Amino acid sequence: MERAIQIFAVIHFAVIGLSHIVQPRVWADFFIALRGQGKRGVFAIAFLTLWFGTIIVAFHNVWTGIPIVLTLVGWAQVVKATIYFLFPGFGLKQMERVTLERSWFFIPGGAVFVALALVLAFHLIQTLPPG
Repeated sequence: MERAIQIFAVIHFAVIGLSHIVQPRVWADFFIALRGQGKRGVFAIAFLTLWFGTIIVAFHNVWTGIPIVLTLVGWAQVVKATIYFLFPGFGLKQMERVTLERSWFFIPGGAVFVALALVLAFHLIQTLPPG
């Protein structure tokens, strides 16, 4: 199961990361639109964050080697979602930092996601079962 979650994460990180790099203004516009929904928009982000994090936490309890990074990301997502659900005003403040003029901020985040995808993919290839 842990290997399947790693594959899931590689795909997720690669697609979202490349999208952040190629379409930063659309991502900024997306978050600006969610911000326009007020605390409901914060809840939308919390739901998206929580599903990804809980899948990792539930099925990828690995605390050694390269895969520990994925476990930590999963827990970070669960913590973020919890904060946003319990304190939506805080999430709204975070969303206020997003502007179209600062949309380039999504590019480094996308690069981190792509790097995570590459590291996890490398690990998956290195640990392929014989045969």
